[in-house]
Amino acid sequence: MTTVERPPERVELAIGGMTCAACAGRVERKLNKLDGVRASVNFATERATVEVPPGFPTTTLVDAVTGAGYQASPVRAEPDTATTVDDARARFWLSAALSAPVIAVSMVPAWQFPTWQWSALALSYVVVLVCAWPFHRSAAVNLRHGGATMDTLVSMGVGVAFLWSVYALLFGGAGAVGMRHEFSLLPAGDHGRADIYFEVAVGVTTFLLLGRWLEARSKRRAGAALRALLALGAKDVAVLRDGVEVRVPIAALGVGELFAVRPGEKVATDGVVEEGASAVDRALVTGESVPEEVGPGAAVVGGTVNTSGRLLVRATRVGADTQLAQMARLVERAQTGKAQVQRLADRVSAVFVPVVLAIAVITLAGWLVSGASGDAAVTAAVAVLVIACPCALGLATPTALLVGTGRGAQLGILVKGPEVLESTRRVTTVVLDKTGTITTGRMSVVDVVPAPGVAVEELLRLAGAVESASEHPVAKAIAARAASQARVEDFRNAEGLGVTGVVDGVPVVVGRPRLLAQHGIELPTELATALAGSEALGRTVVAAAADGVAIGVISVADTVKPTSAEAISRLRALGLRPVLLTGDNQRVAAAIAAQVGITDVIAEVLPEEKVAAVERLRAGGAVVAMVGDGVNDAPALAAADLGLAMGTGADAAIEASDLTIVRGDPRLAADAIALSRRTLGTIKGNLFWAFAYNVAGIPLAAFGLLNPMIAGAAMALSSVFVVANSLRLRGFRPAAA
Repeated sequence: MTTVERPPERVELAIGGMTCAACAGRVERKLNKLDGVRASVNFATERATVEVPPGFPTTTLVDAVTGAGYQASPVRAEPDTATTVDDARARFWLSAALSAPVIAVSMVPAWQFPTWQWSALALSYVVVLVCAWPFHRSAAVNLRHGGATMDTLVSMGVGVAFLWSVYALLFGGAGAVGMRHEFSLLPAGDHGRADIYFEVAVGVTTFLLLGRWLEARSKRRAGAALRALLALGAKDVAVLRDGVEVRVPIAALGVGELFAVRPGEKVATDGVVEEGASAVDRALVTGESVPEEVGPGAAVVGGTVNTSGRLLVRATRVGADTQLAQMARLVERAQTGKAQVQRLADRVSAVFVPVVLAIAVITLAGWLVSGASGDAAVTAAVAVLVIACPCALGLATPTALLVGTGRGAQLGILVKGPEVLESTRRVTTVVLDKTGTITTGRMSVVDVVPAPGVAVEELLRLAGAVESASEHPVAKAIAARAASQARVEDFRNAEGLGVTGVVDGVPVVVGRPRLLAQHGIELPTELATALAGSEALGRTVVAAAADGVAIGVISVADTVKPTSAEAISRLRALGLRPVLLTGDNQRVAAAIAAQVGITDVIAEVLPEEKVAAVERLRAGGAVVAMVGDGVNDAPALAAADLGLAMGTGADAAIEASDLTIVRGDPRLAADAIALSRRTLGTIKGNLFWAFAYNVAGIPLAAFGLLNPMIAGAAMALSSVFVVANSLRLRGFRPAAA
């Protein structure tokens, strides 16, 4: 008997108590020590994504996190970060209010009244013990579990500066009435035990709390796109049960049930319109500004808004299966995952804190051995502890991911995972499917040639009136173009040939030339030439006759999307080579390619041969991105180095892709690559700043060339810089053609 191995299950945990990237690394290591568990912890989202064997108890995961000194709970909803933001803001403002007079009086000797230092002690006591409490608490928790984090450095730096100052006040002569204290950007030097550093303790605390507040606020702002997606869905729905509308919670709606959508209401879930006609505003879900006209048989997406008529919709997907839920999962997966560059930063952070503690001890010992005073040695050691805090390192990748993927969701671009960002950088060639990607996938009229003496409007009026009674795609295209108000009588359909009818008492024939010939009607030379020319371009052409005389020919084809040429231009501007891939004949493919500016065409390819075409390009040295929308594109999307699926297409294509373009606009393919590259560039810029800052700052501090308070300000500002740099991605705009 063969045992089928079950795939691992995915568990999301909300992690509380993390204050820096090293905390996230500690939780991740604890979880990964469990048998069969693979965990990834994201500091910015405060989430742990864990793969566990089937049936693995979640309580074991929670216990492991708790044992590491943090809080954990299974994720059931998007966490509310408002409390974190409020707490960080309150601590910062209290710290700033109390620190300002301490720093001012310490920096300006003229303001130092006789007992100023004792007043500074009273104010600093509140800042160091109350406002800086999160740093001390985190350091204590990690120390109890034998670990050290960035907060350990902060707590030690602030604590040493404060305690040294208290010692100087009580035993070093700094408490004397009338004592004066000079301030400089560089350390005070070898002044003995009478120097106090209250301004360092409170200044570092205030700057760090400012960084933490901006961190928390940026995380909330960056996660706004996901929260907006989750909030789009309707909360309740009017279900038809036994012919009566019953308002029930959305969770009670089942697949196959019929529900009503009144004007102004959100469509409760994905479904198909059974009755009614209206225009549906899809802007909230797809970003598309023009409402879509829908009627019986049309598919609608949950979260869109019914703008006019009442609709009766049959639910096809509910709950976690809806397009809206899938979009939210894609965004969340991208934001909680880790790119390779972030994993590098995590590994560096894991060893950074112990190394810095060692450097601080060596600095202290070195200054003392060299004969310097204790305050000079302590000043240098504190500066090392403060300047070394690599908070910016922990924020560099996750904040950029949060903002970049959130901005993508606003534009209708969904990134499946952060590793996709690295793929976009390497892409050299973009293969585009024709039908549904470059073209609309729908037939429409592309040319109308009337017979001499016949007006175009009259040709369309008569042909459109007859075709309006047919369900054939060609007929629908002609009827839509004509929008004829004339009524047809005695309508008949000649299978495979065309249609006939009587319009305003005039017999009309529309169809292939053979149908006209059956009615004894011949095409004049000019119409026969026009028909042959259009057919040579791969178009479908019908002839029309009225009252026994040919009145014109109408050409119908799958038309190029109006934005396709601009999309190709944008791809070329990104340094990419576009290639058209289609199963159509070479003549049709070449005509479409010429319209949009593509020179490389691979035509007459069977669906199963698309993968081989992609593989041939890769074998030739190209790094290939594939853009498609159909089920037959799914294998090629998966085979390409980067797969981009049109969200208007099949679920199989979306599942096989790396990036999903919610709308059917091909310009978003270029925008997706540009945004991904911009996000990756932001991450690299952030990491460079964080690394360069620490590498340059630690030697300066160790050699006594950096005042601890200035070090604290610089360290906090580096975090603010990283956050601000990441938030610039919110302003990403699609490039002009």
